[in-house]
Amino acid sequence: MPDVNRRRSVAVDVGGVAVGGPNPIVVQSMTNTDTVEVEATATQVEQLASAGSELVRITVNTRKAAEAVPHIIERLGERGVSVPVVGDFHYNGHLLL
Repeated sequence: MPDVNRRRSVAVDVGGVAVGGPNPIVVQSMTNTDTVEVEATATQVEQLASAGSELVRITVNTRKAAEAVPHIIERLGERGVSVPVVGDFHYNGHLLL
């Protein structure tokens, strides 16, 4: 494997996963489901985690999508999936919070 020079960064904790700093590069992915579809999104997050994703991003682009997030997290907990889920707000987070 080639020697790679990484940019210096500050380490942060994202749901128990250390990102940046001297930590190994974190494998992450993003769902392509409509976040409003709770079961489909929870299933895809579970599949991504099983495939090795250490963080999974979901689109939160509408109020209904934001309202679905707690239900997705609940479904994942019921299934024993503990991968951190990160909301991708597409520049409109201020409207949803």
